[in-house]
Amino acid sequence: MQADSSTIWFPACVWLAKNLSFLKFPIFLTKYVKQFFFSSLDPEQKEMLIEVIEKLLKDRSTLVAGSVVMAFEEVCPDRIDLIHKNYRKLCNLLVDVEEWGQIVIIHMLTRYARTQFVSPWKTDENVEEEYNENNFYESDEEQKEKDQKVKKNYAMDPDHRLLLRNTKPLLQSRNAAVVMAVAQLYWHLAPKSEAGIISKSLVRLLRSNREVQYIVLQNIATMSIQRKGMFEPYLKSFYVRSTDPTMIKTLKLEIMTNLANEANISTLLREFQTYVKSQDKQFAAATIQAIGRCATNITEVTDTCLNGLVCLLSNRDEIVVAESVVVIKKLLQTQPAHHGEIIKHMAKLLDNITVPVARASILWLIGEYCERVPKIAPDVLRKTAKSFINEDDLVKLQILNLGAKLYLTNSKQTKLLTQYVLNLGKYDQSYDIRDRTRFIRQLIVPNEKSGALSKYAKKIFLAQKPAPLLESPFKDRDHFQLGTLSHTLNSRATGYLELSDWPEVAPDPAVRNVEVAESVCWHLSIAFLLLVYPVTTPVAVPASAVLSPSLTADLEGLSLSGSSVIDVTTQVFVPTKTHEMLHRMTGKGLSAHYQFSRQPCIFGDRMVSVQVTLTNTTDQKIDNIHIGEKKLPPGMRMHEFNPIECLDPERSVTVSMGIDFCDSTQTASFQLCTKDDHFSVSIQPPVGELLLPVTMSEKDFKKEQGMLTGMNETSATINVAPQNSTGRVIIERLMKAANLGVVPSGQDKIHRFAAKTVHSGSLMLVTVELKESSTAQLIINTEKTVIGSVLLRELKPVLSQG
Repeated sequence: MQADSSTIWFPACVWLAKNLSFLKFPIFLTKYVKQFFFSSLDPEQKEMLIEVIEKLLKDRSTLVAGSVVMAFEEVCPDRIDLIHKNYRKLCNLLVDVEEWGQIVIIHMLTRYARTQFVSPWKTDENVEEEYNENNFYESDEEQKEKDQKVKKNYAMDPDHRLLLRNTKPLLQSRNAAVVMAVAQLYWHLAPKSEAGIISKSLVRLLRSNREVQYIVLQNIATMSIQRKGMFEPYLKSFYVRSTDPTMIKTLKLEIMTNLANEANISTLLREFQTYVKSQDKQFAAATIQAIGRCATNITEVTDTCLNGLVCLLSNRDEIVVAESVVVIKKLLQTQPAHHGEIIKHMAKLLDNITVPVARASILWLIGEYCERVPKIAPDVLRKTAKSFINEDDLVKLQILNLGAKLYLTNSKQTKLLTQYVLNLGKYDQSYDIRDRTRFIRQLIVPNEKSGALSKYAKKIFLAQKPAPLLESPFKDRDHFQLGTLSHTLNSRATGYLELSDWPEVAPDPAVRNVEVAESVCWHLSIAFLLLVYPVTTPVAVPASAVLSPSLTADLEGLSLSGSSVIDVTTQVFVPTKTHEMLHRMTGKGLSAHYQFSRQPCIFGDRMVSVQVTLTNTTDQKIDNIHIGEKKLPPGMRMHEFNPIECLDPERSVTVSMGIDFCDSTQTASFQLCTKDDHFSVSIQPPVGELLLPVTMSEKDFKKEQGMLTGMNETSATINVAPQNSTGRVIIERLMKAANLGVVPSGQDKIHRFAAKTVHSGSLMLVTVELKESSTAQLIINTEKTVIGSVLLRELKPVLSQG
């Protein structure tokens, strides 16, 4: 049948669909319309087809809903006006529609909602603005009034809430595509405070086959960049398994890196140390890049990560060494002044490294910071000049750059070497090398033919380079709708429909009101489905896609303590220092101070014991002193003291509290209330108060220390004041600064201390080794890398000050 005959036959098909029963509908017409619909649609007939779609959208049968919405999406996805009257019906029918119809309807309603409702995210943004612009002199009550006004400005449309409420049960669907469709709907439409409910369902899908895992992990990777809190509780679910394919391993690694923060970085670095040893070299290289990103994003572990990467330079595997060099190069660009020793160490390894990109990176570093290694850089140029003709083109270019920079900064030692390298490059087989050689010669070795550009040679070659940004490859992928092919490919696919921006003002909601439901002929429904929707049987779901609702941890933490004898002991030193919680002027006569008792907390074995002293400085009694609203970081818990019924004038009372700081120095903020007032107060622990002292033998100390090396070790050389160089003073000062236990030692120059963190029970080993010239080596070994770095920073001045 020729295409031009459609002008005759198509109107007849539509008339038959409207007026004849299914049993009388000619089979040849059905086949014709199927072929016509899926091959090409005559624009002249499009309006007639839309008319049929409009009538079928009004049908209340769940068998019709999914198919007609599919037809709507194919024929006229821009005709949002056809959905208005059927919106609420589609929302209510959604749970009973077959699975593949649910997916189509959910995606269509997502686009619809973005055009008809205002953004539910403005509330969060406005609240942040109010806090940022908060006047210094405004009281808490005035600020609360402002926040309430902001919240009153936004009220969710009942139809918006209807969609969220009716799709939520589908998160329990056995079909992974349905769960993914609901997840993207919540991500794009729900208030940020409600979007977190999708995380558990998405994690459940990680028990599916690898194809489903791949898509789900891609979407989680995008989400975890913007809202880390959604997936932090499920961090262990993203640990890599030995049976995972490389594509799954790298995605899990990406998510773990996105979720890294001060609280969990120690655990993640332990995982990464294992991954680096993987036989999958592509995955090991990706792990090294992840360590570099963590070092950039979390300054507390930058030095630790750098030290760990430097240790990897001695690895036998060339790929691991090469990737480590490249990442170290990027990290050193962020703070080159502090790492001259690392650059020297990398220069020494140049003879043993053969991977071109690694050799080129080392040469670039030496050239870029040649003034910081003035004795080593000329020698490196001498060695590489010997091997120039056998080097890779990438390395040759960096040798030329190194020679140019040394010629400009240290011409006396390197002039002849540079000229020799330039002569070699002049006759190289690669035209890139020859061109670069001619360019460099004209700039750094001026002659009568040289132009004015040679005057600016130093500015060109020695200009300060911007530090590279180590970012997630998923950073800019969120502009595609989640769950779509375009998002998976990170490229706009054919037929992709953009999600609209939220309207500033919502369109009239009255367009969705329906007074009388219209009925549609059943025969018309069936006939039309056969016409325009040839897939009559849904795609089968593989047995492996049937999901178990239970969630178990992928990997359990491994104890590092082995069989050593380690017992908690009593505190050696109880500090008398108090910290002000509430000043009497701010507290309208009520003052509060707190101190850390260093006693095991009676309210919980993971809590730090805090003693609070409350004083009434007025001449009137203060009634009902208690703790009100708490603003605690995620995971932190507080056991408050019992309310004080009455505090007489000029009297004080001391009460006990317990706070689980989760092994971090984050502030616990809360309200201290009386009968008439409430005051915002906070408690922040010094890192030394997050520990409990332990007793252990010197042998056990050394055993545990040997298991906490690499990234679990941080150290510093300090200048010790003469009066602090005796063993008694060292012990006294360290005990005062941190809740540590003394490890017996038979040596006068080495002092060892041990403790464990209150929350997780992780070991904290401290060593002070006295050196010559009034210096000492301070070493801390712990799997809690962040706490170890902070403790090192706080202990350094303890021994250096008089």
